[in-house]
Amino acid sequence: MGINKSRVEPIVFHTFNGLLMIFIAVVTLYPFLNTLAISFNAGNDTIRGGIYLLPREWTTQNYKAVFAGGTIFAAFGVSVARTVLGTVLSLFLTSMLAYTLSRKDYILRKPITIIVVLTMYFSAGLIPTYFLIKDLHLLNNFLVYIIPGLISAFNMIVIRTYIQTLPEGLIESAKIDGAGDFRTFMSIILPLCQPVLATVALFIAVGQWNSWFDTFLYASSKQNLSTLQYELMKLLSSSMNTNSSAAVSSGADMGQARNMVTPISIRAAITIVAALPILVVYPFLQKYFVHGLQLGSVKE
Repeated sequence: MGINKSRVEPIVFHTFNGLLMIFIAVVTLYPFLNTLAISFNAGNDTIRGGIYLLPREWTTQNYKAVFAGGTIFAAFGVSVARTVLGTVLSLFLTSMLAYTLSRKDYILRKPITIIVVLTMYFSAGLIPTYFLIKDLHLLNNFLVYIIPGLISAFNMIVIRTYIQTLPEGLIESAKIDGAGDFRTFMSIILPLCQPVLATVALFIAVGQWNSWFDTFLYASSKQNLSTLQYELMKLLSSSMNTNSSAAVSSGADMGQARNMVTPISIRAAITIVAALPILVVYPFLQKYFVHGLQLGSVKE
């Protein structure tokens, strides 16, 4: 009795596809799980190596060392504030510019687009940028985290490209009904752009959350403007330089920390602390990637 290929081929395909997906999932998840295990493992034991998916000597001392100084919590609040405010304002203004430059009847569309795109390839440099920030009185000012990054040329191009795929009849119908450009943008364009806006929002939020160099350049002299990433960077730098728990504040148990915390273990704890908020936020945006493509349908 011959083998029915129509039945065998789907089984082979799904089996291979399932094994491939499992392999990709393992390769993707293992570095994070390994870092998580190291972050909960005793530092002096981590030096021996051989930590894979589970801690060998369980401890929370690495996280105590990270949070010991008390400045992390205030810096966390600053990072959350700059991420939320920066993402919302940048997304709104960038999408507004993208809608304007997507209109073929706007006579300055091409020259403005060229000027915006040129900013992706040419920059004045670090020193002129610093003096510009200084002349704008943004040094040691919370707005230094928001204003310089309000418009992104790359994000504008992504949003504009998506807007150009929307049916032109929607905008024409809105104008016939008496809606102006701003009303059309708010009531028609933004709701239909939720998939691309969710994607770009994630780009902006991750960039804002991970940023520390602007704090170092423009706000390092003001502790109440220090961000979480900058504080973690200082902690990591201190632990690497001293090869001990020198980054732990004087109020902590220094003797215990020296026995338990090493640069490798504290680096793992810092990685988890820095990545966890983004990992928590991502599932809430994921639904827009899956279902958002249905939002652009036109009712007949």
